[in-house]
Amino acid sequence: MSEVRPPAGGDATGEPAVPTGPVTEVVGRRQGMFGVRGPGDTSGYGGLVRTVTRPFASPRPYGGWFDAVVDRLAQVLPDVDAAVEAVVVDRGELTFHVRREHLLTFMQTLRDDPELRFEMCLGVDGVHLPDQEGRELHAVYPLLSYTHNRRLRVEVAVPDADPHVPSVVTVYPGNDWHERETYDFFGIVFDGHPALTRILMPDDWPGHPQRKDYPLGGIPVEYKGAEIPPPDERRSYS
Repeated sequence: MSEVRPPAGGDATGEPAVPTGPVTEVVGRRQGMFGVRGPGDTSGYGGLVRTVTRPFASPRPYGGWFDAVVDRLAQVLPDVDAAVEAVVVDRGELTFHVRREHLLTFMQTLRDDPELRFEMCLGVDGVHLPDQEGRELHAVYPLLSYTHNRRLRVEVAVPDADPHVPSVVTVYPGNDWHERETYDFFGIVFDGHPALTRILMPDDWPGHPQRKDYPLGGIPVEYKGAEIPPPDERRSYS
């Protein structure tokens, strides 16, 4: 299991401590705030330039029950090092970055092991990070343990050229419609889903509206032939 070890220390109270910050990597540079380019940006943030980073791995000890969960997974999953790309503790939250071919086994272990018992998956969120070459699409699963009153996340990254992730509906049946929505809006294909069809957009709608490269306007809609113009054409400030 990927980890970086810091100097010894940590919280012995059983509650998540404030851990040493995660190791980060630079993934790009962003200008502006809302993706608008050129003179059409009326937000006032057009001159904002910032470096974009993402948490890559966190050092141990993670603090509180986070270490117990990681250690338990290492005990019950013999291939845990192959399954987990990284463990990230950021802003007091625990996230496992899992390779997609191990996702179902990993999720079933989190659900069924008596020392883990994450009985509920609260859906799946899609994320599009077009600057992360080979990892453009992310599926993020928030999990809840009623038994132990704990929350964590599982995250899977796949390339845009091969956007396939195993469906977890056999483990968490309530994810049925959530996977359909993420497929509809982001184009992540959940292999093994019982009926992977669009849930909000028409079946023949081109593209996936919540991807970062989807146009902000100029898309024809069915209501009386109307068309929503791009942001820089919606209003004149002259």
